[in-house]
Formats: sequence, structure tokens, C-alpha cells
Amino acid sequence: MTLLLCPHTHVYLNSFSALPLKKISTRKIRNSIRALSTTPSEMEQPMRGQRLMEFPHLLAPHKDLMVGLISAVDKRLHGHLLPSSASVPPDAEYYENQSGASQGSLCINRGVDSSHVDFILTSWLHLSLPNGGAMDITNIQGYLKSSTDAPHFQFELVQCSPTYFIFFLDLIPRKDLVLHPDYLKTFYEDSRLEALRKQLDTQVLEAKPYFSSSLYFRNVVSPTGILVSITCEDGGTTERAEEIIRDNIDPIANEVLELWMDSCVCKGGTAAIEENERDQLEKRDRMIKSRAIEMDLSSSMPIQFGQEVADRILGVIRSVFRI
Repeated sequence: MTLLLCPHTHVYLNSFSALPLKKISTRKIRNSIRALSTTPSEMEQPMRGQRLMEFPHLLAPHKDLMVGLISAVDKRLHGHLLPSSASVPPDAEYYENQSGASQGSLCINRGVDSSHVDFILTSWLHLSLPNGGAMDITNIQGYLKSSTDAPHFQFELVQCSPTYFIFFLDLIPRKDLVLHPDYLKTFYEDSRLEALRKQLDTQVLEAKPYFSSSLYFRNVVSPTGILVSITCEDGGTTERAEEIIRDNIDPIANEVLELWMDSCVCKGGTAAIEENERDQLEKRDRMIKSRAIEMDLSSSMPIQFGQEVADRILGVIRSVFRI
């Protein structure tokens, strides 16, 4: 499962397929969501399903990166989160299409009442392509509540082929950076985000800016966001791709995640949140989440997995997103 703020998966898939896009049905999918309060039995449950941590189709450094990021979240934020089983039923934790060629796994950890964390969504997708190849997408997304104005976290690594992949890493701003220069200074100018963006640009000569076809998406990301495509011309082998993921992407992704957990989750935002500001934050967050589903998932999921599976997975996500 992926929750793309960037619709590159949809664009890439449709470059291989002439299938017409289907519209998600409007039938209501009712999911039983447990109350957002922890009990001793809930705290003893595993934080996520076993299938998520398998990452069966990834290059070894890509799998190591994902396991490392998830482990960092568990170590730092364990007391902030409910088990994924409280939000994601077994038939959404792992799913596949009729042939089994396309597979996915979804984990959503809601935040406990006392935490600034709204939810953390982690997923992987293995998508078969009409040309006989496959695309692997991994995603970690951290959304905060309106009790803070601190940015959201977004990580996505898409392996389109053994030697071509797309990397997206950002702290998604929740305020207009022109109208709120103190917000820009606190979370972007005074952090290492710009230095890390430049570091990747300097160290990985194969990295080129990736321009989303969506002008809406370009307006959502921060000035320090990393969005690049990387093509490794090494005779079709994966050696260079593995090196870039291990030596360049891994340390940068881990540092940005640690920065988010420290400066955004644990320390909170720039000021106390007034009621009218809380309403504005919730409205902005809701619009971003709605567009993320509208631009990509509602059209690409039925193509890959069929309408029934797509409805089931999107129903779980919509219930957590409250849209």
C-alpha cells in the first residue's frame, strides 16, 4: 500500500498500460476501530504484522533501510503508538491480486490520546507491470494531530527497475511559509534539512530532480524536500543502486526521521494552538490526505488489485484519515 502525495506511481503505471481508469465505488465500508486508549493487553501486542517486515522483493540495502527506519520508530515512539491491529484487519495487513503477481502490506499505528502523533502509516507494494517487470514501493508516513503545528513526515522509495528508482523525503509543512516566517526558520532554516538535500545532490551524481506532473503536489512539499530520480548505468546490474541506497539514502533518511521525531513529535510546534488555528490545521491536513487518495490510489489500486481489494484497503485508510 502506498499513500503517495506525489502521483508518480500512477503516471508510471499508465505509461505501460492502456487500461481505462476505474472510479472507486461509493459503497460504505465499515471497519471496527478500537477506542484510542491503551490497555495492558494492547501494549503487549506486536506493533505491526509480520508480513510488513518481510519486504520479500527488495534489494538487500533497501530492506535493511526499511527495517532500520521502522525499528527507529519503535524504539523512540513506542509509548506514543497503538498496535496496527487496532486499525488494520488481517485481510488488509497483507493482500494480493487474483494471480498473486501484485502484493501489498499495510500497517497503521494510531497515536495514543496523549501523543501529538495522529498515525504512522508504513507499507510496501510489489506491482507487476504489463511489460513483464515489476515495481517495488516502500512508504513511511507520519501524520501529527492538530494539537501541534509541526510538520508531517514523508518517506518513499520507489524501485521502478533494478537500476532506476525515485526517492522522496520531506517534512511536509502545515502552514504557509510566506505568511509564517518563524515556522520556516524553526523547521527548515535552523535544521539540517537543506544541508542533507545538498549532500545527496553532491554525493550521488546520478540523482536528477524529479518534477511531479501535479502542480498541486509541487505546492505541498517544502523547500528542502528531496524528490529525485536516480538512474544507474552499470550494465543492468544492481551494484551501484545498492551502494547508493546503503551509503547515501540510508543515512539521510535516518537523520531526517530522527529530526522529525525529536523536533516535531517530542518537542511539538512553534506555539500553543488556538481553536481557530486548530480548525485550519485540520482542514489543511484533510485536504492533503483526500488529494493523496484521489490523485493516485483511487485509480491505480483497482487496476492492480481489482475493485474488491481496492475498496477494502481504501476503506481502512479512509477510516483512519477520517475522510
